[in-house]
Parts: sequence; C-alpha cells; structure tokens
Amino acid sequence: MTVTVRFAPSPTGLIHIGNARTALFNWLFAMKNGGRFIQRFDDTDIVRSKQEYADAILYDLHWLGIFPDATEYQSRRFDRYDAAVEKLKTAGLLYPCYETQEELELRRKIRLSRKQPPVYGREALKLTAEEREALEAEGRKPHWRFLLPNFSTDPFEPERTEVQWNDLVRGDETVDLASLSDPVLVREDSTYLYTLPSVVDDIEMGVTHIIRGNDHVTNTGVQIALFKALGAEPPVFGHHNILTTSDGEGLSKRTGALSISGLRESGIEPMAVASLAVLIGTSESVAAMPTMAELASRFDLATTSKSASKFDPEELIVLNRALLHNMPFSQARDRLSALGISGEQAEPFWLAVRGNLDKLADAAGWWRILRQGPDQPIELAGEDADFVSQALDLLPEEPWDRSTWKDWTGAVKEATGRKGKSLFMPLRLALTGRASGPELADLLPLLGREGTLARRP
Repeated sequence: MTVTVRFAPSPTGLIHIGNARTALFNWLFAMKNGGRFIQRFDDTDIVRSKQEYADAILYDLHWLGIFPDATEYQSRRFDRYDAAVEKLKTAGLLYPCYETQEELELRRKIRLSRKQPPVYGREALKLTAEEREALEAEGRKPHWRFLLPNFSTDPFEPERTEVQWNDLVRGDETVDLASLSDPVLVREDSTYLYTLPSVVDDIEMGVTHIIRGNDHVTNTGVQIALFKALGAEPPVFGHHNILTTSDGEGLSKRTGALSISGLRESGIEPMAVASLAVLIGTSESVAAMPTMAELASRFDLATTSKSASKFDPEELIVLNRALLHNMPFSQARDRLSALGISGEQAEPFWLAVRGNLDKLADAAGWWRILRQGPDQPIELAGEDADFVSQALDLLPEEPWDRSTWKDWTGAVKEATGRKGKSLFMPLRLALTGRASGPELADLLPLLGREGTLARRP
C-alpha cells in the first residue's frame, strides 16, 4: 500500500509557522517513504472559507518546496458526507438532539455538582417520536451526535472503553471513550463539523498516516471509533508537539502571527523556515539544511519532543545567514538580477559579499556602495583623512586581483608606519562607509583603481 498523507487546513486565514510544521512533517514523511501528499482544504465553513486563502496556502507551500500530488476541497464533496450520515443513521449510530447551549450548560453544572463527569448524558436518546415532533413544532432543529461505542448493552450505563494506538511520535496512547461526550457531527443548520468530513475523506482518499499537532490526541479516540463505524481500518497516527511564540503564546491564522507570507516578504529563505520548523523541538541539532532532501535525511518523527517548543524568529536570521554564506551564484543569479546586480562583476561580487548578508536583498546595498560610493558622506579625523590621501597615492597600477590589497597595505604600512586597526579602519571607512563588511581583498578588484581613487576624502 502506498504511503499517503494529507495536510488539511481551513482556508480561513494565512498559514503560520506552526501550520507549516505539520505540512513539512507530512511532506518529508512522504518523501522518505516514496508516498503521496494530498493537500486538502477543510472549507466546509462556507462563510469563513475563502478561495484567496486557499490560493495563498498553496503559494506558501510551493515556496517552502512542498508540491502536492493532489488538491482537494471538502466543499465539493458534500454528497459523500451526506451518504455517510445516512449510513450512520441507519445503523442507529447518529441520533438527533434538541438541547440549546444554555440547557447543555445547566446539565453540565448539575453533573459536576453530583461529582459526575461533565459529559453529555444522552438524554435525547430517551425522546419518543412524539416528543421529537413537539420540539420541532416549537421551531427547534436537531443537531446530530455520534453514539460512541462505550457501553455493553445500555447506552445510559457507559463503561471504560479504551481506544489504543501506537503513535508515531508519542508511543502507546490510550483514550477512554467513557470519559467523552458523544460528539456532534452535524449542526442544527445541517453543516458539518470537522470530524465527519475528515474521516470520510481519509477513507476515500486512502490516507495511511495522519500526522498532526498533539492538540488532536483526544480527538483521535473518537475518530478511530468513527472509522470503524464506517467499516474502515483506521490509519496510523502521529501527533507532533506544537509551536508557540517566544512568549509562549499560541499561533493563530487569524492574527497572522509568524505567517509564512510575512516571513517570505521579510526576506527569509524558505529553507531557513523549513529547517527551523522541522528541527526545533527534536533531538536533532538545529542547522540550516540547503535542500529538502538533506532536511529529509535529518527528519525522524520519533525524535520529536512531546512538549511545546518556542519559536524564536531571531533563530531564523542565524539560519538565513548560514544559507546565504554557502549559496552558489547559480542559485542567486536571477534574484540578484532582479535587484539590478548583473554583468561580469555579478558573480565575483556575490562571492565577496554573501558572507556578510543577513538577507539576500542586503546585497543591493553593497552593490550600490561599490557603484556609487558610501551611503553617507564619510567624515574622517584630520590625521585619518591625510592618511587615506597618502595611501591612495600609493595605489599600484592595474590589473588587480585578490593579492592587490595585501600588496597595497604593505606599501602603506612601510610608508606611514601605521599598522593594525589604525591602518585598516580608515581605509575601510573611506572605501565602503561602513566599519565592517566583506573582505576588502575581495572588494578592491571590484572597485578598480578609478573607483578606489574616487573615495579620496
């Protein structure tokens, strides 16, 4: 059987780094097992779901290096869910309930006061046909609950019923169905909650492994029961830890916290995002993986921690630097060209400056310095200004290469007696306007003799 996984967000906002973590875990798992990755949109909420968000999610996945084998929309599959509902009703496993939220809350408080678990007492199962008709005559519409298999003969006498599975991340897991309320699968307005469409689709699409956040662990017990009620064998489950902000707050599509589109627009490289999203909170050391294949080689669900991990955006900058420092010109060429960096000097320029960049777009600043001079007028102290003028008088003739800097500064040292910082810093400031940056041995040939003389104070 082909390994088949899915990523199933609701298209109600932009995905964030936590959502991307789930998508990446599924994608890498499929990669390592020669499997399929299905992008499925949980868009049964017609009001809040937007195609523009679905399109944005697909764009973000492609940017990260995730290319689904298939894309599905639950809003186009209502006939499948309707058929599943009829099957459950016929089997007596889906029953109508008429309580309002206020009534349910009151019952919950009563059960708590009696030291009983605050679960739904299945009162609706006791309603006669006449009582249901009377409630509907009042204008009430039923919501429909799935009858959990947590009793022997009497549904009003639930007993401990353990659902067990071996979790890919957490190991042996157990959920007691007697501790849960019968879940609502269909709302009063006949719309579906997440559970039913998800299980129906997983069955029909042949999903073999469900990899998701550990906030779904309890749901898994219910879903395994629903798989079996629909005559299907449950998939293998894996529940990874969730990510929070550096302050420990949860991430949300609605607030846009750490959205993938925001990270992309800020200039972060996709593999920096992917590397940190996947490796943080695992036993693997966090490092910048230049390709998805190399990240896959480091990926192992079993090494994932059970506790939440804090995501610090500052770590992205560290990884971003590492990726840029080792990025070949062939990979950067088109993006540099878009910044106006092209021609014969583009490659040696990139090799000279890439080790000093936080983001690729920063290269434009260095290109401008080489072409037009420092961003701001440089004011050197009197002695330093005289020193730079004297040094420029000692410039060797062209052609220049990387050794020119050493030859030139050697001559300057001999003529002026300066050495160390007092020699190099005034020259760096005069040539670049910055106190730090790429090796001047690499920049000097790019400046050329004429460009260097133009820096005279």
